[in-house]
Amino acid sequence: MRWCLAAALWLAGAIAPAAQDFTTLKGHGGPIMALAVAPDGRVVSASFDNSVGLWQGRTPTWLEGHDAAVTALALGSDGTLVSGGDDFAIRLWGAEPRELGRHLGKVTALAVAPGGDWVASGSWDGSLRLWPLAEGAAARDLPAPGAGVNAVAYGPDGAAIYAATTDGNILRYATDGSALRVIVKNGFPVNKLVIGPGWIAYGAADGVTRVIEIETGAPIADFTLDRRPILAMAHHPATGQLAVGDGHGYIMMIDTATWTIARDFRAARTGPVWALAFSPDGTVIHAGGIDDVIYSWPVAMLDRFDPAMGQERSFLRPAETMPNGERQFMRKCSICHSLEPGPSRQAGPTLYGVFGRPAGAVPGYPYSPVLAGSDLVWTDETIDALFDIGPDHYIPGSKMPMQVIAGADDRADLVAFLKQATKGE
Repeated sequence: MRWCLAAALWLAGAIAPAAQDFTTLKGHGGPIMALAVAPDGRVVSASFDNSVGLWQGRTPTWLEGHDAAVTALALGSDGTLVSGGDDFAIRLWGAEPRELGRHLGKVTALAVAPGGDWVASGSWDGSLRLWPLAEGAAARDLPAPGAGVNAVAYGPDGAAIYAATTDGNILRYATDGSALRVIVKNGFPVNKLVIGPGWIAYGAADGVTRVIEIETGAPIADFTLDRRPILAMAHHPATGQLAVGDGHGYIMMIDTATWTIARDFRAARTGPVWALAFSPDGTVIHAGGIDDVIYSWPVAMLDRFDPAMGQERSFLRPAETMPNGERQFMRKCSICHSLEPGPSRQAGPTLYGVFGRPAGAVPGYPYSPVLAGSDLVWTDETIDALFDIGPDHYIPGSKMPMQVIAGADDRADLVAFLKQATKGE
């Protein structure tokens, strides 16, 4: 049974914070990878902590099921919610959540068809697939785009699908797969695209931010600044606002009626803007990035606020202020693991008391079968070996992401830091 957020998103509850207020939504255990907003104003968030959050005011309800970071979200006009992740899986959420299927690589982009019957997904495995939302029907592959897919979007009437690729192209498909046309060749990966009435806006790894005619590809406007890469885009059709987030921490607000920059706001003191979404009335812009916090600014007052993002994560401190062992931990481990006892919302189990502990032994953590049944014990030697060749080689089949520390001295410093920081009672 499909589930409509607009009709029954966790029953009744408070709507998003008042439009005139700056606010934050806290509770995730990792960076914010994607955002969407339901028709009733509730924020939906995807995080590196493997979960989707549904926010009733400032109170989250967690949707658990992915085995790795959740990287993509899509909401249909009826509230249908779909997510995709680093576990290659695409999940449909509702009264009876289920997995629609899997790619062979990271799921990077999702879009629900205007009619609400299909969801398009793109992956770094170089495939573009259409999934039926009704049970029993078969998925369909569109012609291979020739590179990894970074973004997908349906055209206004649902007759076409647009895909942005890692080799810098934007492709136009007929939804039945009968036609394929390249409409943009950027030369650098196109990371994001948005479809508006008669136009396509796209942002790329080289900082290009352009708008073109949807049918001909003819240029309409160019908002390229000295910032790269472009990492997030959001469009609010009713107010004609287009928001663009980049690696330098800025949110640029474009007026699509006049094709001018209405506001250019530094949202992050340190770190990128990875996710953007407008409130239903367009008066609030929600943003996420390297912090485990969602930030919500009133659009009309953006120029009155100091940068807020990039403040929560301790690894964003200047590297020279930390000893080398702590610096290695912050760079390689801290997004997934805490050092304190007890459960947390981070993607991995706590490292408190890790030395001498059998792998897969923290109560309540959903380990992969290879770790849950392992006879591995964490010691100076095994932790060193883990980072020497990387978790995917040292423990094939585990959920641990690839992390290698090439220098033996750096690994020794990390082990020494962990021995001190994770001491049990």
